[in-house]
Amino acid sequence: MKTQTLTKIALAVSGVIATGVGVGVLFAPHAFHAAAGIMLGKDVNLLNEMRSSGGMVLVSGLFILLGAIRAKVAFLALVVSSVLYLSYGLSRLVSLAADGIPSGSMLQILVLELVIGGICAILLQRERASR
Repeated sequence: MKTQTLTKIALAVSGVIATGVGVGVLFAPHAFHAAAGIMLGKDVNLLNEMRSSGGMVLVSGLFILLGAIRAKVAFLALVVSSVLYLSYGLSRLVSLAADGIPSGSMLQILVLELVIGGICAILLQRERASR
């Protein structure tokens, strides 16, 4: 399969996931986090913090999706996707070392973030090499 086709597929999957996560965290943080066994409660400061990161993930996801549609944006969308997913995944590894082992669902998210971020980073490297 061509690198361009793989890039479109990776960006589409990456963008849909990030957009979905962003929408969930920004507009329904209690329900979204409850699905992973996390209860947020009514702490206004915590909710404010959650929603702010949700907005960033949503905007990133929409930009990544744009890269799946418009070839001129694909390279930068791969950069955004790689940075977004690898920063979350690597930050979760820091949390593992600092805080201990979280639930199985959180470990699955960790793996997913590292896999998607890694795939996008590899595709980014291929794109750079072909330029």
